[in-house]
Amino acid sequence: RDSFMRGGGSISTSLLRTLVARSAEHCGRRAQLIAAAPLRFPPPSSSTSPSSYPYPACASDPAPAAGRQPHAQRTSPGPPIITHRRTLFAPASPCYSHLPSSGGTSRLISGQATMSTAAAWDGSGTQEELMYRDECILVDEKDNIVGHDSKYSAHRFIPGQPHGRLHRAFSVFIFDRNNRLLLQQRAASKITFPSLWTNTCCSHPLYGYEPTEVDTPAGIASGDVPGAKRAAVRKLQHELGIPPEQVSAASMKYLTRLHYCAKDTFAENQVVSGGPWGEHEMDYILFIRPATSVTLAPNLEEIDDVRWVTKEELRTMMDPSSGLRWSPWFRIIAEKFLDKWWTDLDDTLATDKHVDLATIHRVM
Repeated sequence: RDSFMRGGGSISTSLLRTLVARSAEHCGRRAQLIAAAPLRFPPPSSSTSPSSYPYPACASDPAPAAGRQPHAQRTSPGPPIITHRRTLFAPASPCYSHLPSSGGTSRLISGQATMSTAAAWDGSGTQEELMYRDECILVDEKDNIVGHDSKYSAHRFIPGQPHGRLHRAFSVFIFDRNNRLLLQQRAASKITFPSLWTNTCCSHPLYGYEPTEVDTPAGIASGDVPGAKRAAVRKLQHELGIPPEQVSAASMKYLTRLHYCAKDTFAENQVVSGGPWGEHEMDYILFIRPATSVTLAPNLEEIDDVRWVTKEELRTMMDPSSGLRWSPWFRIIAEKFLDKWWTDLDDTLATDKHVDLATIHRVM
């Protein structure tokens, strides 16, 4: 609090209480984050508006417009995120890239976590806090790593980065012993793509945690993709409450990669909340049929509903007459790939018949 006051800023009592409570609960992790990226809040002003904040820049972006601070030197937060709970200001998270920049050094992440303060991801915090804290793995169109940046920055479809920032993702498909597929409906409170139906779990491998979720070229070429699988196990527990021992990384089958890009046309008040938003992903497809029934305890911050479906039931649900809305990545997979994988599910899971390690399927 004293640091905020000395910096000329202000902070509400309710937000201060929240920060104190979070600090007490997660002191070690918070200390690392604050040391890495100190936040400064601007003093309240009638002139403060979303349009007065510069959007995040990166070494790979076009040169900043005149008068705009380079990203690494920004001290003002991003535009406010407004949700049904409260308003939070987006912190200025640093962006690191191996791409050369004038007068500075570059950093390239590899298959080993390079943060000296790397720790296990604990899933604490609100949707908004995770958007700022979690760092996506940025890649080029050949899936070569080029850096990392916050989910907040990577998912903004704004001038200067109209397609966001291409980053790694994964899509998990869990089947039961009757070959039914588990679907989820994303929570209405999600910042991006709220209330949409989609596959079992879809999220991002993250940079900076141990064990690492950053896959190496060798791991991808072999089909092992241990980073994406670890991330999938982590998020299955976080979103659906499935214990890791029921969905081990070793039991997952990696099939292929998709490169797609889609604007979020579903979220409301996108400009006010920091958007427009979208997804631009290198999506790793993972199939699994656990040996035993999975335990489900959905996280209401993430999920509104779940449903086990047959192929015929899915077809009915995806018919436009149902009125249901679907995530763009799942619709792409369902229309172009899913039927053959699902029809031949035994071979899909037990053999390499449908594995394609070399191809990146571009479905833009």
